[in-house]
Amino acid sequence: MRDYLIEKLYESSKKPYQKYFKKNEPWKIDKTKLLDYPQESLGLGLGNFLYTNHFDIQEKLEDHDIIHVLTNTGVSVYEEIGMQYYLFGNGKRSLYLYMVILTGTLFYPKRIKYFIEQYKKGKKALPFHYLDFSKMLLVPIPSIQQTFKI
Repeated sequence: MRDYLIEKLYESSKKPYQKYFKKNEPWKIDKTKLLDYPQESLGLGLGNFLYTNHFDIQEKLEDHDIIHVLTNTGVSVYEEIGMQYYLFGNGKRSLYLYMVILTGTLFYPKRIKYFIEQYKKGKKALPFHYLDFSKMLLVPIPSIQQTFKI
């Protein structure tokens, strides 16, 4: 029930967030073209992630799925919340991040140990949350992970 409630909160807030808060341009890339990228590349990793999870590219929110790929974070509700803790540890600050962390902590108090572990992992990594990943799709994932200690 709480997973359903959190997912509904996310779905209802996604469109206004995209429209009013995300100022970046949508990536001009086709989901099917991502599978043509070289082995180990960020582009192929994103394509595989989208296909494996039956997702489409979300306009102006492409970075979110890239973070999943780079941090190897799953897509369950508590893992999504954990990823926001990771990003908080990595230095990202946004109203949306604070809302997810607050509601996630309230809804999943038994996962606090996992959330703190994710925060610590994000803290250990060099800041990467601000990168323009659209220009890095040909870069090998292991190279990015090693460079930023992800």
